[in-house]
Amino acid sequence: MYAQINTDLMANDKKICVNLCVNPFQIRVQKLHRRRPVIVILIFFRNFKKPFFMLWRKFNGDPIQLPVKEAVEQAIKRETAAGYHLKVCIGTDSQVKGKETEFATVIVFLREGHGGFMFIHNEKTLHKYSIKERMLVEVAKSIEIAYELCDLFTYYDVDMEVHADINTNPHFKSNEALREAMGYILGMGFAFKAKPEAFASSSCANKVVN
Repeated sequence: MYAQINTDLMANDKKICVNLCVNPFQIRVQKLHRRRPVIVILIFFRNFKKPFFMLWRKFNGDPIQLPVKEAVEQAIKRETAAGYHLKVCIGTDSQVKGKETEFATVIVFLREGHGGFMFIHNEKTLHKYSIKERMLVEVAKSIEIAYELCDLFTYYDVDMEVHADINTNPHFKSNEALREAMGYILGMGFAFKAKPEAFASSSCANKVVN
């Protein structure tokens, strides 16, 4: 899934419509029309072949049988009908385990003053990342889910934040990815939290991969 961001640029006194499909790590540029050239920038993952139906589960291990968007909508309806005011936080954490790197993405539902619950998705890869690359992949995975669900949150008036497991202290290696991650998340129009406030990634998702 790609986020669509449209903007206009001026190049050689000609207006160029730029269609930016956001999901980082590789770019391809094409001109689709001679008179009014359109640059299409496709940014996508090279290292992950996601299944069409991503497998999600609850914290107790029970599988979620529905597509995640339907499951989230049902949860919002159920909790709203019960009188709870919801906030959703989305985050991803990862852990290198031998030759594998495991990623966990969580959708955390907070009931104002009444605890909460979460949906969990795991995946593994043999690809080797630098720390900065791994941090940015974590952010990209969170944004992918946030983008898929954001229209639900708008429709049901649910606040949503994207949490990044990145340290704001420049003495930590993960801080190298902070500027890119902030620009990526804020550029999509999502609220952003980093450590120590990013509990969805640094606490909830962290428990899943450790």
